[in-house]
Formats: sequence, C-alpha cells, structure tokens
Amino acid sequence: MEYRKLGNTELELSTITYGAFAIGGNMWGGNDKADSIASVHASIDHGVTTIDTAPFYGFGLSEVMIGEALKTQNRSKVQLLTKFGLVWDGSTNGKGEFFFDAEDNGKKVPIYKYASKNNIIKEVEESLKRLQTDYIDLLQIHWPDTTTPIHETMEALESLIQQGKIRAAGVSNYNASQVQEAQKTIQLASNQVPFSMLNRSIETDLVPLTLAENIGIIAYSPMERGLLTGKYFTDGKLKDNDHRNGYFGQFDLQKVKTLVEELSSLANAKHISISQLVLRWTTLQKGITIVLAGARNAEQAISNAKTMDFDLSVSELDFIDQAISKLK
Repeated sequence: MEYRKLGNTELELSTITYGAFAIGGNMWGGNDKADSIASVHASIDHGVTTIDTAPFYGFGLSEVMIGEALKTQNRSKVQLLTKFGLVWDGSTNGKGEFFFDAEDNGKKVPIYKYASKNNIIKEVEESLKRLQTDYIDLLQIHWPDTTTPIHETMEALESLIQQGKIRAAGVSNYNASQVQEAQKTIQLASNQVPFSMLNRSIETDLVPLTLAENIGIIAYSPMERGLLTGKYFTDGKLKDNDHRNGYFGQFDLQKVKTLVEELSSLANAKHISISQLVLRWTTLQKGITIVLAGARNAEQAISNAKTMDFDLSVSELDFIDQAISKLK
C-alpha cells in the first residue's frame, strides 16, 4: 500500500481508502452485516488504514458497523473519515434545504441538507458514539447547504478542531467558488468529489485550485458504482430498490461497454482485474490524493487493496487515455 499526506495536515492516508457507502445497505439493495465487517477487517489486514463513511449511509448503520469492526483494531493506526449535513430524522424544524426523498424499508424518507453550527455539534456527538471513538480524523460537510452561510459551517469546524474532537476539516461536493469562500474562514484539508474515467469535470477548475491551495482531493465513485467492472453488462442484474437502476441511465452504456472491453485486454495482459486497472489509473491522475473503493465482502476488499501492488507504464496510460477519449 502507498500512503499520502492529505493537504496541509499531518494525516497520512492509504491511497486506496475503504468507502463505506454500500455497506449501509439503503439505496444498495440491502447488506450482510457479517460480510460487511469482514470486508473492513480484510482491508486493514492488507494495508488499508483509512475508512470513509457518513451518517447518511444506512441512516447510521454504516458508522455503527465501522465502529463494531474497529473494536479489535488499534484506533491510532486507522484514520476515520466521516461527514455531516444530511438530515433524515426531521430534526431541522423546517430549516435546511430539501435534497431528495430516500427510501427506508419501503418508506419515503425526506433528506435535507443542513449545516448549521448547532446541527454540526449534534451530528458529531452522534457519530462519535456510533463509531465508538473520541475523535474523528477528518470531518467533512456532505453536500453544500445554501441555507447556512459557509462561514458559519467553517467556524463550527474550526471550533471542533480546537476541542480535539476532529483532527482536520474538509468538504464534499464543493465547487471551486465554494472552496474559495470556505478558505476565507478555515484552511481546508480536502474536498471529496466524484471523479472517474466517465466523469473528469473537476480537471477544469477544481484541480488547479486545490493544487494551488494545498487541498487534497478525495475521489469518490471511481468505478461509477460498479459500472466500470463490466459485470452489469453480463449477469449483474440489480435489485429493484438499488439506486443504480436509475444512476446508470446517465451514461451511454454501449460506449461504456466498449471502453470496458478495451481495458479488459490490458487488464488480462497484466493479470489484474478491470476494477484494479480502473482504480490504479485513478490514483495516478493529477491532483488526486486518495481514492475511495467500496467493498461488500472480504474478497472485494482484498482485491481493492492489491490495486497498489502494480504500476502503469507511460505507454499503458496512453492506451487507457486513448480508450477513454472514444467516449466523447
């Protein structure tokens, strides 16, 4: 495994980071607790020291399982990244910004973006309890909240750093102007944003800004939620309540299938999986600090960790870039 410094912080994170969205179950067609915890243990056993989760993932379930999985681990050797600002329990009292309606066991659950100072303090205490820890290594706002001034949110994060409840503060899904606004109040450690072979929009303005400001980029959805594995073009039927049934519709699936087929030839020649090839390519892109990779069982977790066991040559990177260029 390779470890990289996050922005201007002292945090050294594993380049492949365990992404805990899917093990929350909701929006992913459910989960298996034993497999989920085994995937965390397998990741750590193979050098992954960093885990990214959020209260919203499974409405607290993801954090609970991470906390349970880490009871047998050395906390000081694991970096916990979590978030705040997506509220589902009706506690906003009419405040915040409506985001979307999620589903929980067949029930519609309204989700609000809410990043007020009081809500942040409340959520952090809840996360600490679920994670069974007394500090969070990196706390991130999950999505921008247009109803709360950015400076109020950042002042709350600065206060939490001073209290020792968090080691560093980051944002997620912030555009360049929002990052610049936040920087007026606090030195951000990172911005967690979507980035993949199919979505490289951050390269235009966000990457240059974060490099200039010494802000790390945490790339999420590098596999486009499993689409780039190729298995959904063969036998990967999704459950009816899996959000990817709609998510995959944004892409030209025939072009994606062609891309996967081309990349598979290189993956086979290197005796690696297509998933490992895609993840490794992502880790090598300009401005990317760490890459989130989800795993729902130990086998997937080990495969993700082994991504860093090989490299890609200049000619191989050129081959990949040429294949990606055909998507346009």
